[in-house]
Amino acid sequence: MAELLRIYEENPSQKHINKVVETLRNGGLVIYPTDTVYGLGCDITNNNALEKIAQIKGVKLEKANFSFICEDLSNLSDYVKQIDSPTFKILKRTLPGPYTFVLPGNNNLPTVFKKKKTVGIRVPDNNICKAIVKALGNPIVSTSIRDEDEVLEYTTDPELIREKWDNLVDIVIDGGYGDNIPSTVIDLTTPEPEVIREGKGSVEIM
Repeated sequence: MAELLRIYEENPSQKHINKVVETLRNGGLVIYPTDTVYGLGCDITNNNALEKIAQIKGVKLEKANFSFICEDLSNLSDYVKQIDSPTFKILKRTLPGPYTFVLPGNNNLPTVFKKKKTVGIRVPDNNICKAIVKALGNPIVSTSIRDEDEVLEYTTDPELIREKWDNLVDIVIDGGYGDNIPSTVIDLTTPEPEVIREGKGSVEIM
């Protein structure tokens, strides 16, 4: 049964953050708030947890388009090939923020993602997930939690999320009501930035 854990974004409790990190390190799955919709995440270094998320989403792990949630841009060189100055300027201007950027992956990607040429990077403007990634010491692999409801594509109420995901995850963080508009996805591996999905982040900044 999933635990509903209240964490306040203005001042995340370190005790609660540590509890979440311990769960992630032990291969647990966590649903947490971002600056857009709630996300389902696990520790990037835990293959069993990655497999669990892929099963839940009904995709093969090596083909899954999961995002890597980073604390800031200093994590980038861990998983991304060296990027040029114009690309870095776009990242610097927009992150932290409601964007997912597709970037060229390097050889340090976890084994299961080795065949992928690209990786989606997120640095959400949300103190809770930034605190989790900082305490964990590496990115979280993440995917949005979609709803089967035809009207509401994303559930925004943490209590309703817990009801729905109760037997699938270990912790649902209640960080207040989430948004129902996902991040804007932009591919920066092409000669010109290419908008894959227009979401909360403005595409005018390109």
